[in-house]
Amino acid sequence: MPRAELDESALRAWGEAYGAMLRAPAVVALSGDLGAGKTTLTQAIAAGLGVTEDVTSPTYALVHEYGSARGTVWHLDLYRLRDAGQLAQLGWDDILASGDVVLIEWPERAADALPADARALRLEHVQGRVDVRSLSWTD
Repeated sequence: MPRAELDESALRAWGEAYGAMLRAPAVVALSGDLGAGKTTLTQAIAAGLGVTEDVTSPTYALVHEYGSARGTVWHLDLYRLRDAGQLAQLGWDDILASGDVVLIEWPERAADALPADARALRLEHVQGRVDVRSLSWTD
């Protein structure tokens, strides 16, 4: 699994480049502790996909939908789910079947409902470097 240590500017640049190369259908699972930068990375990926509106954390709404010239981008934040049984209330199956790009924060809350072919991005705090995150990903 490739890994890089990135400050916020480099993380945003990496995310925009990743979004620019991403093709639908795609499910991207973004994991990491609170404050690790999942929403920052999601914003950058969405920008790379051509989303021009502000991308905000859907922590309370749970799901945000954005349009771009390249299609629909779904942003899900599963942090507030108690268990995977609540996914149906979000329209989980329809979103995954849409053929769009789906960006999921806190994917571990989906348990076995996460598609096997989901791309994994993991952010971690770097000890002693508050301005740097470690990013690892699956190719």
